[in-house]
Amino acid sequence: MGSSSSSRNKIPNAQELMDQTGFSSAHLLRLYDRFECLDRDNRGYLRQDTVDFSSFVRILAHFRPTDRNRNKEGTQQELPNSRTRKLKFAFQLYDLDRDGKISREELLQVLRAMLGLQVTEEQLQSIAERAIQEADLDKDDAISFDEFKKSLEKVDIDTKMSIGFLK
Repeated sequence: MGSSSSSRNKIPNAQELMDQTGFSSAHLLRLYDRFECLDRDNRGYLRQDTVDFSSFVRILAHFRPTDRNRNKEGTQQELPNSRTRKLKFAFQLYDLDRDGKISREELLQVLRAMLGLQVTEEQLQSIAERAIQEADLDKDDAISFDEFKKSLEKVDIDTKMSIGFLK
């Protein structure tokens, strides 16, 4: 099988990725193998979105289950799978114009993309309206990150945004 450090040498910036994402060497190797399967043309990135391996790993790190036993000593930044980082990642999926707020129109765009023709436009409008009403505490007709975070404080984000894809 060979040593994991020699196998890890084929992964660009392996140690940096491990430090930033919390993935182990073995996890990175499995992800790299899966990434190579997706990169059928051996370009080093995925076609439609030009996602390279480092980006691929950093995105997937948000969906790692939280390791409550992990020693955070020596880490200089919050790991992507922390509650706050998972919430920021989710918030950014809705904040399409990156202005720090989710507008009604942005919410509608994301809902249309997610639900497509499964619901009517009226239903989408109703869902967006209710979400804005419930989360918009300062009544500015948009949802800030703090409002987003507050609206999800009773939701178990660690479970909802965790995938056991490395088992």
